[in-house]
Amino acid sequence: MGLLKLAAFDGDDLEVISAQMQDALVRIGDIHYFPSQRKLVIIANRFDWNEAETSKVRQRQRTGMTIANVSAMQSQKIRRDDDNAILSLLAITFEIGENPPEGEMLLAFSGGGNIRLMVECIEVELEDLGTTWNTRNIPAHD
Repeated sequence: MGLLKLAAFDGDDLEVISAQMQDALVRIGDIHYFPSQRKLVIIANRFDWNEAETSKVRQRQRTGMTIANVSAMQSQKIRRDDDNAILSLLAITFEIGENPPEGEMLLAFSGGGNIRLMVECIEVELEDLGTTWNTRNIPAHD
């Protein structure tokens, strides 16, 4: 499969990006919030579920994700003091706010950690950054 390059501007689009990023491994040091630019940038090792479902090959892909129009960010149950700690992203969801299209985007990680973003609207870009590599492990959930 070729490199992914996706954009989300509504809830349906965001569901597609969430599915592609499910079980992505994220190093704390690869999460960057730029308040003056109103964006969050995450570099992750995305698990290629599409490939895993159609063949016996298990692969990860270095991927960048940018969330724009961020007015505030909060995190909960995330060790921000250890740049090398690894998080596993489970899902990205959006709840519309009182003044649409504004709302709250939630990045949920295994172990109960999350990043909550107040956004003016949904604007997310995902782009694969290079070659894939094989992995023996397939993510599993209880």
